[in-house]
Amino acid sequence: MNQQTAKWIDEHREELLATLQKTISFPSVRDESTMRDGAPFGESIAECLDYVLAEAKRLGFETKNLDGYCGCVDYGEGEEQLGILAHLDVVPEGEGWTHPPYGGKIHNGYMWGRGTVDDKGPGIAALFALAAVKAAGLPMRRRVRLILGCDEESGMGCLAHYMKVEKAPDLAFSPDAEYPLINSEKMIYGAKYEKKYPSCIRVKGGTVSNAVTGDCEIRVDLPVVEVEEAIAGMDAHPGISYAARPCDCGCGRATLVHVRGKAAHASTPELGANAFYGALDLLSRLPLSEEDAKTVAGLAKYLGYYLHGEAFGIDSEDASGRLTMNCGVIDWDESGIHSLTVDIRAPISGDGELITQKLREGFGASGLTEIEHNWSEGYYIPPESEIVTELMKVYNDYFKTDAKPMAVGGGTYARHLTNAVAFGPERPGELSCVHMVDERVRIDHLIEDAKICADAIIALACR
Repeated sequence: MNQQTAKWIDEHREELLATLQKTISFPSVRDESTMRDGAPFGESIAECLDYVLAEAKRLGFETKNLDGYCGCVDYGEGEEQLGILAHLDVVPEGEGWTHPPYGGKIHNGYMWGRGTVDDKGPGIAALFALAAVKAAGLPMRRRVRLILGCDEESGMGCLAHYMKVEKAPDLAFSPDAEYPLINSEKMIYGAKYEKKYPSCIRVKGGTVSNAVTGDCEIRVDLPVVEVEEAIAGMDAHPGISYAARPCDCGCGRATLVHVRGKAAHASTPELGANAFYGALDLLSRLPLSEEDAKTVAGLAKYLGYYLHGEAFGIDSEDASGRLTMNCGVIDWDESGIHSLTVDIRAPISGDGELITQKLREGFGASGLTEIEHNWSEGYYIPPESEIVTELMKVYNDYFKTDAKPMAVGGGTYARHLTNAVAFGPERPGELSCVHMVDERVRIDHLIEDAKICADAIIALACR
């Protein structure tokens, strides 16, 4: 650990925390209703970017706003450029927080709020790490650019724009995953399905496709006592609960059911409990109209509570890991299913065309048709490359260990560049809170992340 940069970070600890708290206060979720020139992903994200770039200027850096798609913070000199990629957009907050999701409250040694881990906390830690290197006056051999994206959670349109208007970094890392280092990410496959037909049930759940559905609401044209009897006869499934009440709609028969699950990142569905799957489980036990019953039965058969696409026949595994499958958003009303989204993290050896075929067959059995599908191939950076060897040395020296690079299912900016990896911030063996309610970061870990990032900059960009 570099003592100069570590000392500077300790001395500016409160400033770093205050900057992150203000950054957390922006509800920077993609918002189509407030999109405009200069704010392509919505007003709040644009305001968040403006604030962080202003803070970077205050710290003495040159900055650039790339049309609201992303921002750049530049320092150093040299022919080559080291990129550090973080993002300021977040997934929707969801319900059930212990502390306000945009409050940045510090309690019991943690800062609480959406983005504290994914990815505002690491982004602000990287900004202060770069400021520490600058304050230390260390000679540079590479330029360093902190790239702050604004659409990582909803399609990475920010990075696509960056690649149109700027040259890609020569090497880069993204503090948006796990330690010790990720040099391999799975294929990310996404798809959306629909079924237009007269329906007597309503199902609404989920906020984004890359998160396990934490809450789901059902409406059925049945008396509440009948629905409660069905709930009472069900086997309990871990993490799933039901609360039924009469629907206040004047019909006297309809029932609303709130299905509570547990949100999690789509790449780790085993850490959550999908409320939509719980909704299908209940609906399959109720007397529905013929077409509703057929639709529900088909979806329940193929989705069940499965995590790996087993019923579709797509379960597979290689050295990069096992396939995971998650349905994230469901929009179902009187005119049928408008949207059912699927997020799959497939092994690097996975076949996108085969997955497409199997999903079409499975969902087609229930009468659903595909609206769209796409996938991003996985990536692999050799362990002997400079970016891997230097960052692994930083990590192992700091923690006095002998860790090795990892392969994961999450998707970061690194997969869209030719010489990039993911480096931090989540620690081995710690339960993730990414995309969940009560997202929070340990204060000592946040400060530690800034020090590790400074060491990474020194290893890769200083003489």
